[in-house]
Amino acid sequence: VSPMSATTADFSSRYSTHLNILHAAGEVIDIGAVVAANEHPWYNQTLCRVNESVVRLGSVQGEYHWHKHDDDDEFFYVVSGHFIIELEDRTVDLRPGQAFVVPKGVMHRPRAPEQTVILMVETVGIVATGDT
Repeated sequence: VSPMSATTADFSSRYSTHLNILHAAGEVIDIGAVVAANEHPWYNQTLCRVNESVVRLGSVQGEYHWHKHDDDDEFFYVVSGHFIIELEDRTVDLRPGQAFVVPKGVMHRPRAPEQTVILMVETVGIVATGDT
């Protein structure tokens, strides 16, 4: 498997990425309501900040582009559906209740063959579409 050579700017219009923080500490977060309010096939919304990290919700179906984060690890937890993370040397296949950390600097391409809900934990300053 070889990574695509296109830049992240070529892909940014394919995704609905919202970096605004929806909830402050101490507020109840209704994940089902956030998912239900979305109609975009690859939706990413920052739910809250926890210290120097953010928790993001993804409601996704289809393929993301090949990318990496030079300085940040990326945590994915599958709430529902089927989530696949392609790496250059292997494929990680995740089902509900499973999680995986993509180490910083590792090229990867997430994809979801069906409607999938994931939670991600990332640093506040991560570039969602990747550094490459």
